[in-house]
Amino acid sequence: MTALASLGLALGQSAQEGTSLLGASGAVNIDFDLTFVGQMVVFAVLILVLKPLVFDPVLGLFAEREKRTDGAKAAAREMQEKAGVLLRKYEHELEKVHAVAAEERDRIRAETARLEAEQMHEARQIATKIIDEGRERINEEIHAVRFELGRSSERLARDIATRVLGREVS
Repeated sequence: MTALASLGLALGQSAQEGTSLLGASGAVNIDFDLTFVGQMVVFAVLILVLKPLVFDPVLGLFAEREKRTDGAKAAAREMQEKAGVLLRKYEHELEKVHAVAAEERDRIRAETARLEAEQMHEARQIATKIIDEGRERINEEIHAVRFELGRSSERLARDIATRVLGREVS
C-alpha cells in the first residue's frame, strides 16, 4: 500500500467517525509503522536508480540547451554589433561618395558654364564681325551707288538740259 492510499484511508475513517486528526491538545497523531519505512526505502532506491538514468541526462539536456541558447544569443549579439559597425562604415563611405559626386557635379557645372561663356563670347565676336563687315559692305555699296548716281545725275542733267535748250551744254 502506498503512502497516499494509507493517508486517504486514515482521512476517510476519521471523517466517518466524526473525529479529526487533531487531538484535544492540538497535536497531529502520525503512526510510523513499517509501511512508512518501506515507502521511504522504495523512494530512496528509485532516486538512486532514476538519478543516473533519467534525472542526470534530463538536467544535462537542459544545461546543454541553456548553453546553446546563451551561445546563440551571444553569437547573435556579436553579429548584430558587426552589422552595426558595417552599416556605420557603409553610411560613412556613402557620405564620402556623395561628397565626391557633389564636388564632381559642381566642377562639371562650372566647366560647362565656362565653356558656355567662351562659346557665347566667340559667337558674339563672330556676329559682331559679320555685322561690321556687312555694314562696311553696305557703306561701300552706298558710296559706289552715290558715286554712280552722281555721275549718272550729271549725264542725265546734261541730257535734260540739251533737250530743253535744244543745244548741247558743256
